[in-house]
Amino acid sequence: MPTRERIRHELQIRRTTVQSVTPLNDSMVRVTVADESLLGFDAPGPTDHVKLFFPDPETGRLTTPEVTAEGLKRPTDGVILSRDFTPLVYREENASGLPELDIDFVRHGDDGPATAFASSVKPGDLLGVAGPRGSKLAPEGISRVVLIADETALPAFTRWLDLLPTGVKVTAIVLVNDEDAETYLTDEHRSRTNIEMLYREDGPGQLLEAVRSLGPLDADTYVWAAGEASELVPVRRYLRRDLGLGKEQAEVEGYWKRGIVNLDHHAPLDPSDPD
Repeated sequence: MPTRERIRHELQIRRTTVQSVTPLNDSMVRVTVADESLLGFDAPGPTDHVKLFFPDPETGRLTTPEVTAEGLKRPTDGVILSRDFTPLVYREENASGLPELDIDFVRHGDDGPATAFASSVKPGDLLGVAGPRGSKLAPEGISRVVLIADETALPAFTRWLDLLPTGVKVTAIVLVNDEDAETYLTDEHRSRTNIEMLYREDGPGQLLEAVRSLGPLDADTYVWAAGEASELVPVRRYLRRDLGLGKEQAEVEGYWKRGIVNLDHHAPLDPSDPD
């Protein structure tokens, strides 16, 4: 049975400065931030996430909570705008001698603060980075991993590919809007596994059909799926009810949901069958 070690981290909230903005394709952009407070940043798990705090678009002011001995303390004024994101790559030193962090954004086209930030971000802008509070390391006791992702989960998807031992077989299914999203994946990532690409324009139900086509999954196989919540509910039900995979063997997480600006990804994906 797969096992994943958990590690707790001391919570830190850092005020960082954007160093560069790199378009990756028509819908994704890489934002690199740096600050001395990032020194020692640690996110060893493939599904680790940080909470980003965005400046108020009306005032340009960045407001974050404060870490105190009694816990997090919210300021008495200012607007707190935050979302959870995958920390992609951390480097201890950039050309200026500062530690820096890459974070990739997908422009959803919604009205949320992350989309607004990604659409207008430029070097010199401020960005708050909190966490991660904890890490779940890559699973042990496995011979195979099945990865299922959409565009929003591609940063975490690539972290899985980077952190898994080379001896672990990887099966990958990726659902995207169009071929443009495929350019996010490097040749190195493609060489790690054969990726089945699905396109939403071809109609609904493809994701479940692709997962069903894998057939029964052995006890030493781990499944990770992340993306649009509504598309993943039938996948989770199939894994739980048809294949009998518990949460120790299959993790399914909704990163976003159509029509919902700020989805709580910690909430049960399927309220009728919570873990």
